[in-house]
Amino acid sequence: MAYDPGALDKTLAAAAGDDPALVAELRLAFFRSAQRHVSSLHNAVNDQQWQVAAWRLKGLAASFGATDLMALASEAAEGVPFSRELLDRIDKAVAGFEKSGQFGGGELG
Repeated sequence: MAYDPGALDKTLAAAAGDDPALVAELRLAFFRSAQRHVSSLHNAVNDQQWQVAAWRLKGLAASFGATDLMALASEAAEGVPFSRELLDRIDKAVAGFEKSGQFGGGELG
């Protein structure tokens, strides 16, 4: 699955309208939340922690219209826990949002 900036952009535009500062703030909130949930996947020590982190990532992605990330998170929730290949794909998808470079001022921290 490829990163689709259009889906996130459309969702943010629908929520924030023509307010670029609000769009940037929402994009940053999405990205930081996604990073936290992916970190929880990486740090999970049992199947339940893995599944909860995957569900949370799926919910976040769904609420922001990030359908590719939502599908990956769904695959994580329903598939074999701790899949290195799947984690790599999720990492890549989340990194794609960072690479879009539209976080207002270019700062993520």
